[in-house]
Amino acid sequence: IRFVEDNWESPTLGAWGLGWEVWLDGMEVTQFTYFQQVGGIPCSPIPVEITYGLERLAMYVQKVENILEIEWAKKDNESVRYMQVHLESEYEFSKYHFEIASVTRLLEMFKNAQAEALHCLKNKLPLPAYDFVMLCSHFFNILDARKAISVAERQNYILQIRDLAKGCAVLYKEQEEEREERLKNALIKA
Repeated sequence: IRFVEDNWESPTLGAWGLGWEVWLDGMEVTQFTYFQQVGGIPCSPIPVEITYGLERLAMYVQKVENILEIEWAKKDNESVRYMQVHLESEYEFSKYHFEIASVTRLLEMFKNAQAEALHCLKNKLPLPAYDFVMLCSHFFNILDARKAISVAERQNYILQIRDLAKGCAVLYKEQEEEREERLKNALIKA
């Protein structure tokens, strides 16, 4: 087992943290990050995120070198491999993201998701707003995969998404006492 420093950052979400990868026999299987900022707001207390790759752990336990060879399940005493379960979706989503996703529609969906996030923020709903921020990020990533965004535009999109994420974080923080009061009242009624 080896620990490798790997600080994490998400420019679109204005989030970053100090972190380490955990390597098992030369393969990363886990990562943990101590978040310093989310939505551009310093974290206090510092939350920790632990992520792990179940497939990578399964590869190690099953002693296979290729993810597609992982035994996913047994059916009638025969192995069902990861490849049989996931290869088609990997193929289809790769083809969609890199070759056929409509740039025109994705640009429109980005604008709509952005407008809806702003609408939610205006109406003091940070959680639904954040869902739309995630959609913006998703549409941005597909547009980026399609090479539909120039270097200059890329930075502009990142800043737009980051501003929305910060708006969600700021509003969520502002509503802390209000949420606690709602929870307290709900517990009293229960």
